[in-house]
Amino acid sequence: MSEGFTVARWKPAPLLPPRDARDGSLVFVVAVLCFLACLTALAALASTRAATGWTAQLTGSATVVVRPRSGETPDSAAARAAETLSGVKGVTEARALPKDKAEALLEPWIGREALIADLPVPRLVTLDLDARAPATAATLAKALKEANVDAVVDDHSRWIADIERAARLARWAAIGVFALIAAAAGAVIIFATRAALTARHDVIEVLHFSGAEDSFIASLFQNRFAGMAFIAGLLGGAGAAIIGAAARLAGGGQGLTPVLPLAWIDLLAPLPCPLVAALVAGIAARAASLRLLRAMP
Repeated sequence: MSEGFTVARWKPAPLLPPRDARDGSLVFVVAVLCFLACLTALAALASTRAATGWTAQLTGSATVVVRPRSGETPDSAAARAAETLSGVKGVTEARALPKDKAEALLEPWIGREALIADLPVPRLVTLDLDARAPATAATLAKALKEANVDAVVDDHSRWIADIERAARLARWAAIGVFALIAAAAGAVIIFATRAALTARHDVIEVLHFSGAEDSFIASLFQNRFAGMAFIAGLLGGAGAAIIGAAARLAGGGQGLTPVLPLAWIDLLAPLPCPLVAALVAGIAARAASLRLLRAMP
């Protein structure tokens, strides 16, 4: 072979063009959907963490409202109740709150003007319970009754039930939003698959005449859209992780607000997003392409 003569290597052209004018828009839409799904996951984790923290605080404490009997001052009644409960098994500490602290708790509800000097403000006793074996409300009430103390025990069970119910609702809402976003992403991929099949109708006919099966042609579209969705999932998940990190830093290391704490480990939640996006896109593209291919003459 003479010098200066170059032989060009023949490379087989891909059956589907590697790029399309609509690919950028599709990646952007799927990336936005992935971003919203990851933000929903972070919000669900934050709400669950907050509910767990509140429940732990309420489970480890109780409040006793003490009413003085005849011939007894409110402060002495509260002191006697605290002394009685401090010896109950499952109680680590009992503290009688003075009048000014009891009034501070009532002020947001009835206003400062209503706190007159003669107002019979009940005294409160706060209890710290053993986390491993906390005393029950029935046990505390029995001890107070035996000591002849007129009091009502609040073990915060009603508040705990409300918090747990709200946490369950938040989790189910997050699951519902995620399902809607996944359905929207699948619908977008199905629409794009239909458009791609229509645009390449002549190529598909040639493949059919060459003996290519529908499953082989569908796999081409499946791999194409799964790859694009994987890139979109990377972009959307990274964006959500950045927003979550900024929210945690803005909240002083607790999250966006102390009400919704966000831990650094929670920022790993978007990690599976590219794989989930690719899986949803691949399944949607394959199902849509097989349906359309079987309908073709």
